[in-house]
Amino acid sequence: MLSKNQIKLIKSLELKKNRKREGLFVAEGPKVVGDLLRAGFQPHSIFATTNKIPQLSIVNYQLSIIHITDDELRRISFLQHPQEVLAIFHIPDSPLTSNILHLTSDIVLALDGVQDPGNVGTIIRIADWFGISQIFCSPDTADVYNPKVVQATMGSLAHVTITYCDLVPLLSKAGVPVYGTLLDGQDIYQQPLSENGIIVMGNEGNGISSEVRQLVTNKLLIPNFNKNTETAESLNVAIATAITLSEFRRRF
Repeated sequence: MLSKNQIKLIKSLELKKNRKREGLFVAEGPKVVGDLLRAGFQPHSIFATTNKIPQLSIVNYQLSIIHITDDELRRISFLQHPQEVLAIFHIPDSPLTSNILHLTSDIVLALDGVQDPGNVGTIIRIADWFGISQIFCSPDTADVYNPKVVQATMGSLAHVTITYCDLVPLLSKAGVPVYGTLLDGQDIYQQPLSENGIIVMGNEGNGISSEVRQLVTNKLLIPNFNKNTETAESLNVAIATAITLSEFRRRF
């Protein structure tokens, strides 16, 4: 049976200030929770409605699953349709932003003010699919441990390192090409691309900030192929990320 304190703690973790204070975040569903466990995320508590959860190997953590009813799971879940398992994890220490040596050998992402949790979570999932292991986020990008972000990653949070930092000094010292998707950019399908560098994706409404834009060395445009009729003004940032990464990976 769930205690009032357990319910209170879980519900409080919907807010960033409480996640930061407690150093904890919530993940839901056998796949997401299982992926985080296998990746070495330290569990605080695991609640489940079933005994048969092969994805949840918690032997190394000396932690018992707290069995709850379906009604109790609905009380604590942030999902419209709860998925058998809800876990509280400790937020890992953020990696040092000064260690960017790996930037010289691969592509990484930088998110500049991407504020929608669904977009951030989807971008993390897309990055994982295309083998991107590192994402740098500006401080005003949605918190990666927001329950909506965690859910949208579908477990990819376990495979991608996320670092929050001021992007301006990072990009200034990177020493690699800095790509940005901009309306005044050049057709991505016609431009030379490199197998290493930083790809910057901007805010949903305002795009890349002016400070960061000045540091973009290669402006890219995803062309609109509908030339005959009026069409959308822009692409969703997560979709644009997928198209951009696909073209880089197609080349290299």
